[in-house]
Amino acid sequence: MKLKLIEKGKEHIVVEVSEPDDTLIQPFVHQLLKLDEVEEVKYHREHPQIDLPVITVKVKKGKPQNALKKAAKALSKQYRDALEGMKI
Repeated sequence: MKLKLIEKGKEHIVVEVSEPDDTLIQPFVHQLLKLDEVEEVKYHREHPQIDLPVITVKVKKGKPQNALKKAAKALSKQYRDALEGMKI
């Protein structure tokens, strides 16, 4: 999953998701929503076969790009911990 910056403001950021995979995007959006600094997260796609999905993040405090990084790191840790737990 790669993110391409579409728009950035002081309290929001809009990124397009290339190589979208809902098995990663949905947990990522869920992780963003868990952050205290995040006010709102929108995930949408104008046309399912033509357009790439877009994630919009609005924050109450801090930089929106930091919220993206924090959510990605937390999700990465969860997957790493799950992988470690599966080792026999």
